[in-house]
Amino acid sequence: MTTTDSPTTDSPTTTTTATAQDDTRTGDTMDTASDTATALTAPTAPSAQHTTTARTASDGERMRRWRMVLGADSAEATGCTLTGQDVAMDGALEALYGGGGKKPGGRGGSGRSAGLGASAPSVARWLGDIRTYFPSSVVQVMQRDAIDRLGLSALLLEPEMLEAVEADVHLVGTLLSLNKAMPETTKETARAVVRKVVEDLEKRLESRTKATLTGALDRSARISRPRHRDIDWDRTIRANLKNYLTLPGADGEPDTGTVVPERLIGYGRASQSVKKDVILCIDQSGSMAASVVYASVFGAVLASMRTLATRLVVFDTAVVDLTDQLDDPVDVLFGTQLGGGTDINRALAYCQSKITRPADTVVVLISDLYEGGIRDEMLKRVAAMKASGVQFVTLLALSDEGAPAYDHEHAAALGALGAPAFACTPDLFPDIMAAAIEKRPLPIPDREAQP
Repeated sequence: MTTTDSPTTDSPTTTTTATAQDDTRTGDTMDTASDTATALTAPTAPSAQHTTTARTASDGERMRRWRMVLGADSAEATGCTLTGQDVAMDGALEALYGGGGKKPGGRGGSGRSAGLGASAPSVARWLGDIRTYFPSSVVQVMQRDAIDRLGLSALLLEPEMLEAVEADVHLVGTLLSLNKAMPETTKETARAVVRKVVEDLEKRLESRTKATLTGALDRSARISRPRHRDIDWDRTIRANLKNYLTLPGADGEPDTGTVVPERLIGYGRASQSVKKDVILCIDQSGSMAASVVYASVFGAVLASMRTLATRLVVFDTAVVDLTDQLDDPVDVLFGTQLGGGTDINRALAYCQSKITRPADTVVVLISDLYEGGIRDEMLKRVAAMKASGVQFVTLLALSDEGAPAYDHEHAAALGALGAPAFACTPDLFPDIMAAAIEKRPLPIPDREAQP
């Protein structure tokens, strides 16, 4: 283990590299444990009169954090004994990380029990404890680790568990994957949890999405008799270059030129008529859970705009059209079925059959591109849609999780067709849609890194 401490005493930082061991919180666990320890109260800056005392206190705080990160077996090495609330915090960490990623059970020789047990009440108490001791961002990470490391997904079927969890997008994805196995007594609680997350996402995303797309729709509609403030000068000049005139200069001045605008081109303004058709085609395989959640929320937002005709289609090896449920994204989410295979070609065939105005249609495929159907047919459909005037967008993910695993060969093939595939964050999605509506180049993040 290598430790490097900052020489600054008023804000010490610690960088840790560790190898996985059975008796310590190590490997991927270190990330969460370190975040948790960092969330503890930071030492205050030393005054000029008490530098030595403050430095000693700072060293003690650093050891306390190391003790929290490394677990009970580090007590002798760190020389730190926990007291008060720290003991309870350490217990909450030990229950999750003390077994080195093993299933719930005891750690021999330590005299302490590691694991959350196999009952919903004990897990619910643990969830209450971590919400008491740690900030929300850390709680969400610990919840995901508990589900992944200790196999607690089944306990989410218990109402008391759902009432205790800190709801986030990842939890919604887990609940959706358990939807078919969920007893009726739990479904209402699950819907309440999902609705809370969805409403929070709508508050975060709706306003900017509508504002961005309304402007894009206005700019995409061209009129030939605009008011002065609505003239699109760039398009007007280009359309009238044939009317360029050279004017002789007066009194020895150089000649000048001007464009006579016989035809004015202007931006349209908001109207109640449908201007664009949008089809969201969403892969509902298990790896796309977060994307399904965000896409459903965006689908509901787009459907609420009268100038857009929005269709939402989800698929695995079958295709389901959930457009009729877009007035409530919670219904959309519970209409999905995460997991299973993937047939992108079949999904695109269905979407293609619903296109009536190709030049005014945007198709957004959200998929990791692992195709279980007919690859060549899929690519032919994309090529045909683009040739007809459809704006085709391929998103490998719609989430905050960064670059996903995806089929690089299919991504490269789509890129060669002029439909580059890339991961998109929820905050960038409105800009992507605005560019597609206006038929501008897409603002692809990290273009150099895209396939």
